[in-house]
Amino acid sequence: MPIKDESAPPQHSQDAGWRSARKSPSLPESYQSIPVQHHWPWWRKMLAFAGPGYLVAVGYMDPGNWATDLAGGSQFGYKLLCVILMSNMMAVLLQALAGKLGVATGRDLAQACRDHYSFPVSFVLWILCEIAICAMDLAEVIGSAIALNLLFHIPLVWGVCLTAFDVLLIMYFQHLGFRYIEALIIALSLLIGGCFWLEIVFSQPSFSEIMSGFIPTSEILTNSQMLYVGIGILGATVMPHNLYLHSSIVQTRKYADKPEAKKEALRFITIDSTVALTFALFINAAILIVAAAVFHKGGHTGVAEIQDAYKLLSPELNVPIASTIFALALLASGQNSTLTGTLAGQIVMEGFLDIRLRPWLRRLITRGIAIIPAIICVVLYGESGMAQLLIFSQVILSLQLGFAVIPLIIFTSDKVKMGEFVNSFWTKALAWLCAVIIVGLNLKYLVDFILSSWS
Repeated sequence: MPIKDESAPPQHSQDAGWRSARKSPSLPESYQSIPVQHHWPWWRKMLAFAGPGYLVAVGYMDPGNWATDLAGGSQFGYKLLCVILMSNMMAVLLQALAGKLGVATGRDLAQACRDHYSFPVSFVLWILCEIAICAMDLAEVIGSAIALNLLFHIPLVWGVCLTAFDVLLIMYFQHLGFRYIEALIIALSLLIGGCFWLEIVFSQPSFSEIMSGFIPTSEILTNSQMLYVGIGILGATVMPHNLYLHSSIVQTRKYADKPEAKKEALRFITIDSTVALTFALFINAAILIVAAAVFHKGGHTGVAEIQDAYKLLSPELNVPIASTIFALALLASGQNSTLTGTLAGQIVMEGFLDIRLRPWLRRLITRGIAIIPAIICVVLYGESGMAQLLIFSQVILSLQLGFAVIPLIIFTSDKVKMGEFVNSFWTKALAWLCAVIIVGLNLKYLVDFILSSWS
């Protein structure tokens, strides 16, 4: 009769159900760098777990959101608020699943794909994810360059080039520690929130029209132009790189490797991300509401460019400081997104390929890929081309989203991989509904685009 090996891992260990065993941890320089003591009171634990959600929320209020929200508000009034709300609800669920994957398996989403799929499949997923990150980074580059131009009159071409030097800022805060990065992100997010609270006060939108905008309408599906902007909002809100990012940065907390401690960690992580994403919902909705209240109401239905919004805000509101506040929030948004984009790029490359690059080198590579098309666009098309490129980058993000969402749902619904943390029936149902909506909207847009091209 064989003797049971007591030292063998349990059936639902971190390596159970995977094609290959887990290797190095995600973000090794920050892995379990923030201790959480079991005897701490609940409020202190909640504060200890607070932070990752705000890094994730940054991606939901980056410059790409501004372009799509401005276009949606100026063209269609408050009608696309329902898309922002729906996207945010999807984000809350999907980010909770990403956090669960990181806690339960000790893998981020990129590592999970590498350890589950064959190398060719994993490689294709990596390429698609890199395309999404480059599209996101392109939006950050353009947004930051526009903000520098509006505030300090720096030419757009030079502003685009200057964005490459934010690597120095990232290196400095990474050296200080992960908590300092979180503190900077939260401070900049509060600055953005304060700026848009003032813009809401200045614009005095109609409360009844705002409430009606949160009710879905069939016109979103029948109007191809509205659908295009709606898909852009979806792509700008539920961003693929955030799922990889969140599944990694939740592992910066150090707690007991026991099921009870993991359940408690998941509870606080979910609270953190939900609160942070609710804050992001306010920012996204505020941008669209201001555009609807000021531009759509004033007859400026073609405002899709950030520069036009900046020029029109103060005259339309008769508030001289309104445009400056708008540009300041844009600059904070661009810099915020830069920090999280750096981490996401590092996580994706290390997770899929199991190789290590210095963060500054990884950022320079990504920034170089984003800067080149931005410079070409500025030279060839000027300011008008920047706005079109911003919206197009968000549509690209939305098209890539399914390739991150579907593996995430598959992994977290696998009993062998997740053990007692596996998704419940209702969680799986809601998650797959999100995936169907995302993929379905994208397919409909592609069909409409092909048919319009042929006609």
